Amino acid sequence: MKRFNKLSMMVAVLIVGFLLPLYGQDAATLQQEVDALKPRLSRFLLRGYAHSGFEKFEEGSSFVGGSFNPIFLWQQSDRLLFEAELEVELENGTTRLGLEYANMSFILSKRAIVRVGQFLIPFGIFAERLHPRWINRLPSNPLGFSHGEQVGPSSALGVELRGGAPVGSGKINYSVYVINGPTLNDGSVEAEEVGQLHYDNYEDNNDNKAIGGRLGILPFSSSALELGVSAQMANVGDRGSVYENTGAQLFAVDVSFVKNITPLKSIVDIKAQYNLTRVNRETYTVGTETFRFKNESNAYFVQGVIKPAFVSNTFLQKLELAGRYSALQLAPDAPWGAEKTQWAVSVNYWLDWRTVIKFSYQYTDSPVSEHLEAEGGSGGGGAEEEGGTPLGGAFLVHWSFGF
Repeated sequence: MKRFNKLSMMVAVLIVGFLLPLYGQDAATLQQEVDALKPRLSRFLLRGYAHSGFEKFEEGSSFVGGSFNPIFLWQQSDRLLFEAELEVELENGTTRLGLEYANMSFILSKRAIVRVGQFLIPFGIFAERLHPRWINRLPSNPLGFSHGEQVGPSSALGVELRGGAPVGSGKINYSVYVINGPTLNDGSVEAEEVGQLHYDNYEDNNDNKAIGGRLGILPFSSSALELGVSAQMANVGDRGSVYENTGAQLFAVDVSFVKNITPLKSIVDIKAQYNLTRVNRETYTVGTETFRFKNESNAYFVQGVIKPAFVSNTFLQKLELAGRYSALQLAPDAPWGAEKTQWAVSVNYWLDWRTVIKFSYQYTDSPVSEHLEAEGGSGGGGAEEEGGTPLGGAFLVHWSFGF
């Protein structure tokens, strides 16, 4: 029995001695597999912006805002990314929740990224880069660049290829996309907007897709200057309707210049954009009325900002002076045609690098309105009646911050 016990012990020791290296190897392999599954490359980030303020127009005044836009950023791996922005705001006494964009991106290489979903359209620079309240240097949007009187797209559903590359001492950036595209209002719904383009096309109204893109050129090594050109083409009528093959052509050019001017101890920031939309000439019937016109609309803005960031006075360092001129012309031959111009100035005070209080005055004018008043008309254009920017002077104070 003792001999058997000793033999059993020896066999057990041999078995353990034989299995330990194997166990150690399996454990190491298992650990590697576990480590590979750890979310060390998976990161979540919450960013966004918010604003509130006070606005005084000629016909009244009100506190406004109370809105906030959380932006969710998720990095699944080195190549997989997700981003989304919500907009939560007060509107007509209720809380409105909207989805600004939500898309997934895959990094193909250092010079190419593909993204799918709803994204901000790189049609010029305003919608994609300048529209957040704390980035926009004035409390209001330029004429033609807001939902009430929009000329050109801001976001859409589709797929996009974008990237950039060095070219000599400069750089280029590019975007090519295929999206649902805008839709044409034929007058069957919201008859007062017959012939207008609507850009919120979440379910395509036809089998044609809009194709577009933007090319940006930065000719200097400092990247101080960028010149951009954008275009988009699509058929916009409903499937099976007489407008199914009605085409729309959209174009934009933009300029951005940012530079430190040493003699002024200041940073100068100049932005400009011109949008043009064309819809083929069509005949529209609304009730007993018939309209035939070509929807050709345009809008542009020129904006300049100077910030004395390098002066010795700490108070002046946080000040910023901004000025903007914008103009809008909506299809002159359409029943809702309108023409407006606006100039705006703002004195901004930065509490920190992403928190700003803006004190602004703007004046909006309409040659069409003046012409109607001279003839004894009502003096109101279609855009003003439908929620566009009110005419006359306005004083605006906004507090905006990014987080």
